[in-house]
Amino acid sequence: MDDDPRLAAEPAAALAAARRRAVRDGDRQVDTAHLLHSLLEQDPQVRAAFDGGPQLARLLGYLVQRSIGYGLRWQSGIEDSRALAAVAVVEGLSPLAAAALEHACVRAAGRDGAPARGVDLLAAIVADPQARAVEVLTRAAVDVHELSARLEDGLQGRRTRPGGGEAPAEPGPGGC
Repeated sequence: MDDDPRLAAEPAAALAAARRRAVRDGDRQVDTAHLLHSLLEQDPQVRAAFDGGPQLARLLGYLVQRSIGYGLRWQSGIEDSRALAAVAVVEGLSPLAAAALEHACVRAAGRDGAPARGVDLLAAIVADPQARAVEVLTRAAVDVHELSARLEDGLQGRRTRPGGGEAPAEPGPGGC
């Protein structure tokens, strides 16, 4: 799925980085916290969705803590809240992470048919209150409901121009 044409460059790179992070951390699967950590590192639009430097620093601090031991209690379990619709099993991804990737593609297809961007994936990740990423966000004092609303406002009818920036959405082909 790392080279999935349904994903724009940033979320595809974040997925690849999340896979490396999970292996390095000794985790059995890539979960939504791995995806969140990698999205924050890879995608400036995802970083911009947060409430500035102090919030990002606190969030990255929690994510680093997770990778050095905070997440040990998660290593033996599988992240799956069943709140999102079931999707096909994706090798190496928690069921919730796989569902978030699929949800991001559906969002992008509904918007303009372009590949899913990092903010699409972030919005999909925070859609499930049982996601490990949501737990990390909450512990870092990020208001997940406010973040979701900010993402919805930013994604409504917008798409990224090839050189960066955003432009009004144009009708595009369906599918992700």
